[in-house]
Amino acid sequence: MKRLIASAALAAATLIAGPAWAGEDGKLEIKLLATGVLPDGKIDRINVAAPAVATALGATPGTTASDNLVPTLAIEYYATPSVSVETICCFTQHHVTGTGSIAGADIADHLLILPATLTLKLHANAGPIRPYVGAGPAVFLYFDEKPGAVPVSLGATSLKMDHKLGFALQAGFDVPLGDNGMGISFDAKRYFMKATTHFYAGTTEVLSTTHKLDPWVLSGGVYFRF
Repeated sequence: MKRLIASAALAAATLIAGPAWAGEDGKLEIKLLATGVLPDGKIDRINVAAPAVATALGATPGTTASDNLVPTLAIEYYATPSVSVETICCFTQHHVTGTGSIAGADIADHLLILPATLTLKLHANAGPIRPYVGAGPAVFLYFDEKPGAVPVSLGATSLKMDHKLGFALQAGFDVPLGDNGMGISFDAKRYFMKATTHFYAGTTEVLSTTHKLDPWVLSGGVYFRF
């Protein structure tokens, strides 16, 4: 995390020391943001549960995913002054714990997620504050998933998560700092995303659950337009 933040700061310093920006009519915009990722993570459906696992889950099993704060890089291309497309790059790590009848249970120790997102944005370009709205498809790519202590105690040896197609809505505003292409930006995204987990004991699936992630992703930072 410290290396990522240091890299973002170095990139910002390099840009500031570089040549003048194209100004607010530039086609390409780079944003360096601090981003809070606030997922839900509750169980939407239990698909498979071995008898011993079903007993351990109890009558009202639930889960919740931890929040995270990460640096984010956003790249935006303006087709016209009012229409742009944007993609973001960041990795976010989360832990999943139990609620309800499995309250406090360590379900997943390590979920590394790349939220691949592409949004089409519409901008209002008049005035000192420039609001926008956007929407587009998203895919959460999962890496290095690990079962938590409770699934391991029930015999689970590995965890896999399916990559799912979802959707993102977006709103925010940019505030130019003069007319040289620099400014500050605030952004909010709401993802509509489900994820399916598969816990295995060796090659046997002992538990599969579908979760409603639906995270809020809130960002603030600086932009440089070329």
